[in-house]
Amino acid sequence: MNNATNNEYPNNTNTTNQDRKNNGTSPAYIGATWCALIVGFVAYIIGLFNADMMLNEKGYYFCVLMFGLFTAISVQKNVTDAADGLPISNLFLGVSWISLVTALVLLAVGLWNAELALSEKGFYGMSFVLSLFAAMSIQKNVRDNMQAKINTPKNGAEND
Repeated sequence: MNNATNNEYPNNTNTTNQDRKNNGTSPAYIGATWCALIVGFVAYIIGLFNADMMLNEKGYYFCVLMFGLFTAISVQKNVTDAADGLPISNLFLGVSWISLVTALVLLAVGLWNAELALSEKGFYGMSFVLSLFAAMSIQKNVRDNMQAKINTPKNGAEND
């Protein structure tokens, strides 16, 4: 096994958590996460619009999506704050996790009992999960970029 250091290979692009905080998130990843959210959310909404369901069922699935997006962002923010050593409320963290699990259970129970084809049920499940993942990633991107702006020296001056 080679025990070479990063100094021996100057082009080594291993990044640390601190590098990420200093440089922010790459524009390509930001674009990919926004595209994932848009694709997941729009697909879910188009599926609801085209579904042969009563309006109250469509409202149920829409509310579950919105609830899930909010709780996913709340969980991600709390977990990131805790990882960065910022004080968090354990009560709010617990409520956020319970709410996220509740949103997932509500979707699963709704789809289990829905009179839909299996392909439709899978479609709603996958677009829901894609939207949650993308929302969590976007929140993390926003936080990392805000942190990078704070850590960036002003007027080209370097920190000593």
